[in-house]
Amino acid sequence: MTVIVAQSKIRTEIREYLRLAIPLAIAQVTQSATGFADSVMMGRLGQETLAAGGLAALTFGAVLITASGFVMGVTPLVAEAYGANRPNQIALIARQGLWLSLILTIPMMLLIGKMDTIMSQVGQAATTVTLANTYLDIMLWGFFPALAFSVLRGVVAALQEARPIMAIVIAGTLFNIAGNYVLGFGKLGFPQMGIAGLAVASVLSLWGMFLALVAYILRHKKLRKSRFFQYLHQIKPRTIGDLIRIGLPIGISSALEIGLFTVVTYLMGILGTDVLAAHQIVFQTIAVIFMIPLGMSFATTARVGQWFGQQNLQGATRAGYVSMFVGMGFMTLMTMALLMFPQQVIGLYLDIDNPANANVVALAKPMLTVAAISQILDSLQKTTQGALYGLQDTRIPMLLSLSAFWGVGLTSGFLLGFPLGLGGTGLWIGQSIGIAIAAIVFVWRLRKLLVNLRNNKNLLKT
Repeated sequence: MTVIVAQSKIRTEIREYLRLAIPLAIAQVTQSATGFADSVMMGRLGQETLAAGGLAALTFGAVLITASGFVMGVTPLVAEAYGANRPNQIALIARQGLWLSLILTIPMMLLIGKMDTIMSQVGQAATTVTLANTYLDIMLWGFFPALAFSVLRGVVAALQEARPIMAIVIAGTLFNIAGNYVLGFGKLGFPQMGIAGLAVASVLSLWGMFLALVAYILRHKKLRKSRFFQYLHQIKPRTIGDLIRIGLPIGISSALEIGLFTVVTYLMGILGTDVLAAHQIVFQTIAVIFMIPLGMSFATTARVGQWFGQQNLQGATRAGYVSMFVGMGFMTLMTMALLMFPQQVIGLYLDIDNPANANVVALAKPMLTVAAISQILDSLQKTTQGALYGLQDTRIPMLLSLSAFWGVGLTSGFLLGFPLGLGGTGLWIGQSIGIAIAAIVFVWRLRKLLVNLRNNKNLLKT
């Protein structure tokens, strides 16, 4: 009888988890398709544009992901308040999350505006810097809506309302892709703006998605009652402090992870334009696929946080492990697909039959193999991290990220890529080792934390 009840609870958790995870994963994949579409169109504009534009898009994304981590404290706090049935606290957290977004936007825009100087100082080619700067000077105006959208997405997801996020992101991405084509290549009477046109389309899309989500919240019967935007003018330092307390380690962890990929990309640039172009092909492909476990991790944080708010440790444990196994299972299928069709994947970006692209294609193939295999453990580390965040454990995972991604990943990648002469493939192997170590130590941390919580009888609820 006990086994039957346990199996029933697991099936229920899988169903509830997938109901939240699937729309969030689709939304993340769709949103990342913007970068994918940008890269495809950049490739049609030439190898130099692909290399520079990919570097610029990664740089903007790295800054945005870092800042988004700082506001991610919204999700576990809202999920806990939702589980504990405190609706007024939910609205307060949402409002202060928007204020935190505005506060973070100002220094981040200034940083993005100075990236051309940084790129020059780290050895990027002059042509790469010029093209990348053109893209970034426009993209920085989309930073606030992108960050504020992350806040509202976290709130809505924590309240089990994920489907509208998916619909809004799909619509925004389709608009972005169409805008890329029209403005980038000069269609429908518009001038050909090249890489600048791709940036303009992206900024318009980011504002559109943010405003659409605001409109949805204002019109939705359940969400409207929460009065998220009432008393928006009031700043509550204590609540912002709580968000920073939870979100600061998440932001640093995000910076460490994306920072590893960003530094590796800059190292690829030092190895040459062909290596950088090959890396951009692999990175953009993996970036799209990685959005699946990332979306799953958001769902994991929400589900674990809700159970934690109810002080139900059994439910939180079940939610965490369900997400880990579902994520690994799905990414195993994705890895098999990448290993079976490498030519077709690379052909999405470049004409593989053109002799001028032969070197880039040859460089991209082994990188793609390494990256594909690493995706299984990448899904494990991401969903496990999401479970830790749902338990509001963020500081220790931050330190573990530092050790795994920078202490192991970057060091081994540099040694393999440069002294040992494996080039771009060596750099990919190194960062994949960092991902594997992160997965192992996150699982260890989660198991240890759950044991500690079980020993605290006040957190147990039958």
